[in-house]
Amino acid sequence: MYGWIWRYLPGPVAAKLFLAIVLVAGVVALLLFVVFPWLDPLLPFNNVSVQ
Repeated sequence: MYGWIWRYLPGPVAAKLFLAIVLVAGVVALLLFVVFPWLDPLLPFNNVSVQ
């Protein structure tokens, strides 16, 4: 998968590296700010009871 992405990024190696870093940062930001907050109430980890 990473090889496929690397082949289809335009430009020389420096531009590909920059675009790859931007893509990774975008995916991480999407996960942290959209996916994980949406998923948090659905997970059973908040139902902790200690007796």
